[in-house]
Amino acid sequence: MSKKTIIITGGSGKAGVWLVKHFIEQGYEVINLDWKLPEEPLCRTIIIDLNDLGQVHNALAPFSGTNRSQVEGIVHFAAIPQAYTHTNDVCFRNNVMNTYNVLEAAANFGIQKVVLASSESSYGMVFASEYFAPQYLPVDEAHPQLPEDSYGLSKVVNEVTAEAFHRRTGMQVISFRLGNILIPESYATIQAKFADTEGRKRILWSYIDARDVASACRLAIEKDGLGVQALILAADDTSSDRDTQELVATHLAQVTDIRVPLEGRVSLLSNAKIKQVLGWEQQIYFMDQL
Repeated sequence: MSKKTIIITGGSGKAGVWLVKHFIEQGYEVINLDWKLPEEPLCRTIIIDLNDLGQVHNALAPFSGTNRSQVEGIVHFAAIPQAYTHTNDVCFRNNVMNTYNVLEAAANFGIQKVVLASSESSYGMVFASEYFAPQYLPVDEAHPQLPEDSYGLSKVVNEVTAEAFHRRTGMQVISFRLGNILIPESYATIQAKFADTEGRKRILWSYIDARDVASACRLAIEKDGLGVQALILAADDTSSDRDTQELVATHLAQVTDIRVPLEGRVSLLSNAKIKQVLGWEQQIYFMDQL
């Protein structure tokens, strides 16, 4: 019996490498679409400009026709990963167009499941020119998305684009509003700055390990009947050594609508919905990595 095939975009990147490793370990044949080769050649990589719809079609063409049933889905993580590293128009155009092209090509080839990398930045606080606090805590999927930057805006547009493709084709599209993605090398660097509790306020001291991202992506591909949804993907705990109640009292005292008990180091990005929808559970905890 042939292996099931998964297409990963951005598989040469920070999080993408861990996605590739996880799917290979789970028995999938992985095809990586990226603009550069990975440092470690774990799978076949196709060099591609995802902003060119023709190139995306050509890359997916070998998996159409009689082989279509073997393609389980696409995990789309290729993007400019934050605001202000590029000009605003370049960031927006790249992140919106490559997502549209991936969804368009998937629809045209009958690929029925796609996972998108959205972001906590879509809520607007992270890259706001003047910081504003959340309307309530913990932030969940119903919290207003109020970005002013082109990166956060691109993520909101991509979620709406996913809804359009679902309406058109019935495609299952899950958008993960990701907390700050960490890899094994990240933890010591953050620990060294624990005293600066202000430094990670804009991301609500959130994090999610790339290995936990990978398992969530696989669940979103393997489960059926999910429709189109945006789900926060963040850890149960924070990336600070302080109790969450202390962080809120010190830095977010203006937020009076607190909807869960802030016990211990509980996260301020709620992952309750992803646990309910996918049955996902966190495996990698911050303090265990130090």
